[in-house]
Amino acid sequence: MELYSRLTEDMKSSMKAGDAGRTGTIRLLRGALKNEEIKTGHDLGEDEATKVLVREAKQRRDSIEAYQTAGRSDLVDQEQSELAIISGYLPTAMSEDELEKLVSDVVASMGATDMKQMGAVIGAVMKRAGAAADGGAVSRLVKEKLSA
Repeated sequence: MELYSRLTEDMKSSMKAGDAGRTGTIRLLRGALKNEEIKTGHDLGEDEATKVLVREAKQRRDSIEAYQTAGRSDLVDQEQSELAIISGYLPTAMSEDELEKLVSDVVASMGATDMKQMGAVIGAVMKRAGAAADGGAVSRLVKEKLSA
């Protein structure tokens, strides 16, 4: 898996540079990928590995939100730092306009007209967009489109 090799090389570089924060985050990512390999029982493909990183990024965003609510700015800073590192390994996210166009195209192609079809539309959009789209943003846009 190309991503795992890239993480390994980046970890070596960060260790040589003495960047403990980056090294620790990359170790966490490599561990998450290894755990997923063990769970699935096979080597991960690039898509599967990307999904693991998307999940790790989402965990960081959720933690940031929780820590901000609790007033723990020290932990917010740490999570934001980790999120920035993880984001560097993720594909470039779609812009809001690109995502709106994709949602409109999928709604039109499926002939979706009401909220009962929301799950199917979200699934189709996520399948087309892959890791380049945030699930929360897709859900919000589909809801707006179908309720209009």
